[in-house]
Amino acid sequence: MFGRLLGNRGSRVQRSNPLAGVRTPPHAGVLSCRVVDPVNEPVAGAELTVTDAMGRRVVTGGTDPYGLFLAMVPAGEYRLAVAAEGYAPYRATALVAENSLASLGDVTLQVAQPPEPPAPGDWDIEPAHSSIGFTARHIGLARIHGRFNSFAGVVRIAERMEQSAMHVVIDASSIDTGIRMRDDHLRSADFLDVQRFPTLEFYSDRFVHKGGSRWTVTGALSLHGVTRTVTLDTDYLGIGNGMEGETRAACRASTELHRDDFTISWQSMLARGIAAVGPSIRVDLDVQIVPKS
Repeated sequence: MFGRLLGNRGSRVQRSNPLAGVRTPPHAGVLSCRVVDPVNEPVAGAELTVTDAMGRRVVTGGTDPYGLFLAMVPAGEYRLAVAAEGYAPYRATALVAENSLASLGDVTLQVAQPPEPPAPGDWDIEPAHSSIGFTARHIGLARIHGRFNSFAGVVRIAERMEQSAMHVVIDASSIDTGIRMRDDHLRSADFLDVQRFPTLEFYSDRFVHKGGSRWTVTGALSLHGVTRTVTLDTDYLGIGNGMEGETRAACRASTELHRDDFTISWQSMLARGIAAVGPSIRVDLDVQIVPKS
């Protein structure tokens, strides 16, 4: 059950030692737990991090479909951190002895309280503490990372968060991948064609709460003269105060765009038919908003 069984072991031996049939390296043991929710249902995909007494990361992993986590580690004292979307973090300590099983049993996660939403009203996206980045596949191997350096936007927070709205304008010519020749090509008619289409614009249609701090923001993106519906998978991070005491709210969001959807169909093929630029672009946003002055 815990690994590769070796030879014929009697049932009496296995009952006295749960690792009797497991080949463990010298001076090592096994750490395990089952992660469940408040009604004792397994939490699949929970993220676990095991660190030693010095705070050094030893192993990371996720729970299986039954909520189980199991790792073989050197004998010693460990700290275990458990995180899962929509649940409060959990921490525990465990002492793993040589050739033994250290089981924490059922680890019950409590549902996290969602962070307080921003106050109703108009909020500006603050470019100095926000970013709009993207990642594209290059020649089927490497990933090219870039960003837009110039953008502005406003978020209108409604009494009911679901009725809020957002409008963002991005300067297409501010695209920046760190290589001038490549950026000039991206600004050309082969790609963004910034002479004809100087901006990208996003207007939200709806905000949908997905539970905990997770939202989706669906809206219309106008890019390269074409408008398409896109959905931003959003993680709301809550409210805090800036260096001068001003109120700020923050979120992270991501989506995937397909070049052909926006008629950006320039293509160059390398040997064996490998595309020079991949068909999809991942967009990642880190956004801070401040009350409109």
